[in-house]
Amino acid sequence: MLSNDILNAVKTYTEKMTNKVSLILQTGEHEKRAELKDFLTQLCSVSKNLILIERDDKLRSPITFYLDVEGKNKGIYFSGIPSGHEFNSLILAILQSSGTALKLDNSLTSMVKNIKDKLHFEVFISLSCHNCPDVVQSLNQFALLNENISSEMIDGALFQPLIDKRNIQGVPSVYLNGQLFANGKIDTAQLIDKLIARFPSIIKSNNNEQLPLQDVTVIGAGPAGVAAAIYAARKGLNVTMIADRIGGQVKDTVGIENLISVPKTTGAQLTSNMQAHLSDYEITQKEFVRVDKIEKSIANDNTPKKLHLSNGEIIASKTVIIATGAKWRELGVPGEKENIGSGVAYCPHCDGPFFKGKDVAVVGGGNSGIEAALDLAGMVNHVTVFEFLPELKADKILVEKAQAHDKITIIKNVATKEVIAENGKVVAIAYQDRATAELKQLPLSGIFVQIGLVPNSEFLNGVVERTQHGEIIIDEKGQTTTPGIFAAGDVSTVPYKQIIIAMGEGAKASLSAFDYIIRNS
Repeated sequence: MLSNDILNAVKTYTEKMTNKVSLILQTGEHEKRAELKDFLTQLCSVSKNLILIERDDKLRSPITFYLDVEGKNKGIYFSGIPSGHEFNSLILAILQSSGTALKLDNSLTSMVKNIKDKLHFEVFISLSCHNCPDVVQSLNQFALLNENISSEMIDGALFQPLIDKRNIQGVPSVYLNGQLFANGKIDTAQLIDKLIARFPSIIKSNNNEQLPLQDVTVIGAGPAGVAAAIYAARKGLNVTMIADRIGGQVKDTVGIENLISVPKTTGAQLTSNMQAHLSDYEITQKEFVRVDKIEKSIANDNTPKKLHLSNGEIIASKTVIIATGAKWRELGVPGEKENIGSGVAYCPHCDGPFFKGKDVAVVGGGNSGIEAALDLAGMVNHVTVFEFLPELKADKILVEKAQAHDKITIIKNVATKEVIAENGKVVAIAYQDRATAELKQLPLSGIFVQIGLVPNSEFLNGVVERTQHGEIIIDEKGQTTTPGIFAAGDVSTVPYKQIIIAMGEGAKASLSAFDYIIRNS
């Protein structure tokens, strides 16, 4: 199951383990248990610090195991075979259990340690999901930081009765102490927000740990934000980068073939490369947190801006570069928000496998919508594409492929009116023929929304001027309407939302910020 290349890589990683880690596998009978045992046996064969132990610990299933260090359960469980995208989650959990440093900064570490209640997280995942590992890995770190917390990865494909019982139709789906905690397209920052909302006392004053005045603070860590941070650091400036996750929307991109000089890569690989490049410089990285508001002086434009973070911190900075990118645009119709994760989805790669053999819809006839339809057609029974305009907006080659596919139907010039659900599951979509005004319904099990992006700029009300669509207005140097605040990438008015353009815009904004600092010192 594990190739020699993978085993050799794991052997290299485990050479620096400081503690032995035992994988405690539940005994019993299950059709997948032999495969899991073989998987774990191969994994443990690469290091004397990895030990496989089989015993009856009354776990969820014979395909459930947990990590143990020196006889102590570390609170990290896996139900299923953590291969695919979740293999990294397992390896990271092993290394971090053994003593490798965690990825959370001091403020988040303190927050997690302050939780006094017993928390057991269940993370339902799909091995094809690109977002799931981030959630699994973060909750695993929470478990390592606080013995009151435990986390269990559950492969939904192997626990269908449980999936049906809880009406789960999207991943990641996170349960806390048996109750739904978060689902749909979620990330670690949102999980932390929910923890803060539930346990507000975990935020303590960080006045004694405030960063010194920063020269440049970059908000966002996609291509634009990473480029801006690196360029600023190369100028010898004090730089902090704040982001809910490194990579941004790029991390969800499957294939990238238009990044000049890199013929072909993936969003995950490009994100990894960006992280490696960031580590070459002294950049303070604050991941999994948000900027709630920016406080600026009315009296003096040269006064440092104060950034208020979701974890309670306040950062003062001479300049700010906003590179927060964009998020999936929602339909804004009844039933959409209520059914996210229960039939409404935004990531066909993540949630498509849950609709195997079922009928689904894709709303949106641009490139992303037609690509989603083609991708889903290989998994589901049938895909119906709904396009608001009389003609599709996607590239001709994609349209031709979709029109030729016997599992894809395209309906144009229609408006989605409602997502219809029964007993917690989507059962139909209501739409209107824009030519005749006739209302219709189509029975189905899933709706994938692919209607473009919305700039992540809501927190900037009263700070900088934006267009009616929410894009930050910038000049040719990336300067916003507020001196000392710059913007770059998809959140700005720069045309053509492309990775390579975002990188260039981030670099330009950083050089402009440096020039601003020099002229206003």
